[in-house]
Amino acid sequence: MNAKRVHSRDVTKAAKDALIERGVSIEAIAEIVYEMQIPYNKNLTLKDCIESVEKVLEKREIQHALLVGIELDKLAEQKKLSEPLQSIIESDEGLFGVDETIAFGAVLGYGSIAVTTFGHLDKNKIGIIRELDTKKGNGVHTFLDDMVGSIAASAASRLAHRLRDEEEALMDQREKEKVN
Repeated sequence: MNAKRVHSRDVTKAAKDALIERGVSIEAIAEIVYEMQIPYNKNLTLKDCIESVEKVLEKREIQHALLVGIELDKLAEQKKLSEPLQSIIESDEGLFGVDETIAFGAVLGYGSIAVTTFGHLDKNKIGIIRELDTKKGNGVHTFLDDMVGSIAASAASRLAHRLRDEEEALMDQREKEKVN
């Protein structure tokens, strides 16, 4: 079988376009990241958070999970899924955990900080996540709310690790200057 390979730039564009199409901006995700990380980094800017979200959206695992989740949400809106899956996804049934499982799998590449942040966001529904989770009658977002949480948690973890790297580099530089 000679399947056509999809170029990374096309997958990245499709993932970003899918978010926008569903009413989720990079900035809305970055605002969640900012809220999660500002207590630990007083110099953090929204621009830093936007850049981190953009970097996370370059990861194939994130892109694939996002595209699959959004596609399932759209199919549920169009009532194109078989029962009982149609009703389960359309109603965002509480015992249906596949949405969280996909989002959780995507967050694993960013370490324990991302995992715990994802759990916090899944429970507390901050920012656009709350809007997506409580939207009744205006679309199905069973997968999307969890994927936005996954992206935000990953971007927050990425920033936390970068801050630590910068602090250590500064410490190393100071030690080096003391020696010289």
